[in-house]
Amino acid sequence: MREHGKQTNEQLGERLAARGLRPTVQREHVYHVLLTERDHPTAEQVFMRAKKGMADISMATVYNCLDALVKCGLVKEVNVDRTAMRYCPNMHEHWHFRCETCGGVYDIDVPKNRPRPEVKFPKGFQPVAYEISVRGACPNCAKKN
Repeated sequence: MREHGKQTNEQLGERLAARGLRPTVQREHVYHVLLTERDHPTAEQVFMRAKKGMADISMATVYNCLDALVKCGLVKEVNVDRTAMRYCPNMHEHWHFRCETCGGVYDIDVPKNRPRPEVKFPKGFQPVAYEISVRGACPNCAKKN
């Protein structure tokens, strides 16, 4: 494995091993592509970025790597609109903001120790997590309007 950060490589190896998967150069490369530019890319965007550092990587390999990273809890799938699935390496609790003008997706930190949203669920439903996305204009697009 190439050296992108010892702690990151160890974490990647441990998480993959816990799911019975082995670390590969391709999985490591795709993971570091996601960590380098945290803009919630689609699989196609990950593929284009990954090709810059690994010319022989295929789209199928990128999909397989993303699937492995999601399964081992290092990456989240994010669906904030009707376009392609996006990928987020931020595993801390956070919300997403999608700019309706430029299409950018941004992490919004959630204050620690905040109360859960007041939502009345039908009898028997037991939520364990909340995924909230907000739409509007990012600072750059808001300035232009």
